[in-house]
This record gives sequence, structure tokens and C-alpha cells, in this order.
Amino acid sequence: MTIDKEKYVFSHEIKVRDYELDCEGIVNNANYIHYLELTRHEFCEMAGVSFKQMLEQGLVPVANRIEIDYRRSERSGDTLVSCLWVERKGVRFLFHQDLYDKATGQLAVTALVSIVTLANGTLTRGDELAKAFSKYLAS
Repeated sequence: MTIDKEKYVFSHEIKVRDYELDCEGIVNNANYIHYLELTRHEFCEMAGVSFKQMLEQGLVPVANRIEIDYRRSERSGDTLVSCLWVERKGVRFLFHQDLYDKATGQLAVTALVSIVTLANGTLTRGDELAKAFSKYLAS
């Protein structure tokens, strides 16, 4: 299987570290959430709006729902290619995220992460982020 890179607006490589494994020698399921979040942070920075900048502006993107399907177990030393594309639905940004094993191209995780934006503690429509993401949002 090969990764269809045209499907995604961003990708990032992540190497699995020993301390992310559980007693069975595979990546603990909770660490995949960290990988997904790391990828969103890297995407935001690439799009020109780092989390530090957002916080300085009083903006806080918050995950309000995460759906994950685990398809393959990863092990120490494996490298994942974390890919995403994003769409806007009302006040939510939906990040469609997939993690692939770099060596085999096999899909390890597929996830849908819903993000809402708080401005100074109040839910907003997320227009500030929509502006930064405009050229990356799916039509």
C-alpha cells in the first residue's frame, strides 16, 4: 500500500520511542492521541499560527471529540507518517488524520478530531483560525 499524499494537506514523520510502549511491546493506545496532537500543532505552525501565538491572542483550540480506529500495532523504532486534511463545519474544524507505517505504507490509525475555538474563554465561530487555514480547508 502507498500513501495517497494528494489526499492530505500536511504530513509529518514521528519515530516511535521505547517509553511509548506498553507491556506487550506495542505503542500504548493513548500515545496515538499524542501523535495526532503533535501533528496538528506542527500543521498550525506551518499554516502560520503557532499555539504560542494563539495563546498570546487569547485563542485556545480545544478538542471536543476524538474518534480513533486502531488498525495496526506499532513497535519501538518504527516510523509513522502522520497525515491530515481539514474541513470546517460551523464552529468546528474537523481534522481527518491518518497514521501510516513508513516502512510498509500500512494504515496504523485513522482518526477524526473535532476542534472548537475559545476566545478569552468564550466559544467562537473560529473565524481567526479559518483565516489562517483558508488555503488548506477542504471545499
